[in-house]
Amino acid sequence: KQAEKAVHQKKEQSKTKCRKARRRHINLVAEFNRRQRKNIWLETHIWHAKRFHMVKKWGYCLGDSPTEKSYRACYRAMTKHCLLQDLSYYCCLELTGKENELLKQLARICSIDTGLTFAEACCLSGRFEGSLNLYQADRYPEDMIGPVTFIWKPRDGSENRQLWIWMHPALKQDILRELKAIFQCSEPEEIYIPEPVATSIQEKKQMDVFLSLGKKRKKEDKEGQEAVPVKKIIGDGTRDPLQSYSWISQTTGIVISDRTMEILRYRLIGPLSHSVLTETLKAASLQTV
Repeated sequence: KQAEKAVHQKKEQSKTKCRKARRRHINLVAEFNRRQRKNIWLETHIWHAKRFHMVKKWGYCLGDSPTEKSYRACYRAMTKHCLLQDLSYYCCLELTGKENELLKQLARICSIDTGLTFAEACCLSGRFEGSLNLYQADRYPEDMIGPVTFIWKPRDGSENRQLWIWMHPALKQDILRELKAIFQCSEPEEIYIPEPVATSIQEKKQMDVFLSLGKKRKKEDKEGQEAVPVKKIIGDGTRDPLQSYSWISQTTGIVISDRTMEILRYRLIGPLSHSVLTETLKAASLQTV
């Protein structure tokens, strides 16, 4: 009786997929998205995960220390060659609007006594990147928020300008709250995106036949339906995917947009940094209509 009871109570072992099935692209993307629900990965996460001890900070999964003794190699690269760092976890806020209005309000959260400001001539032209400390509005020298770096988009002849402000993720919410307060920005109306028009069954069959020519058959899921690619999770480590990412002022027309994880940022250190950039980046040819 005990043996029969044990047989009935024995749970069925879950059938795990083989490695070939787990390494399919659609399964990999689904697994990566599932593992990014709490901590977002950078674009270089896979490369770092194979060579670094990873830590979870500020809503991201970042490389902390190398698994091998590569400190001398990094020091050699910084002093003689080129070393690249991925700083994409830094948050970026974009300000768009009239230049005079931007400078008028931004002057309230910084001071010329500390050095450069947003109105510095060399930075205002868009040729150089500037750095400064931000304070709460009209509270200098008290209530400092933290250091930021900024860069203006070069002038294109119009009075509207674009300004990108980069900050540490730990300071993002405080700086965003202060910018929304001085510019009196509120959440904009939702943009309506029309759904694609449904095609007829005949057109769909013709399209399936056209796509299937010269390609392998598509994999099907358990229900027998065609498996569709899994979309990447939208958002970043400092913002919920369902939270708004753009705010506009009804009085001045200033728009604040959260560009975190949309604009990647890398830092090159070393005497050969410029030569590496010139060999990597090629200027595109301008085509006039």
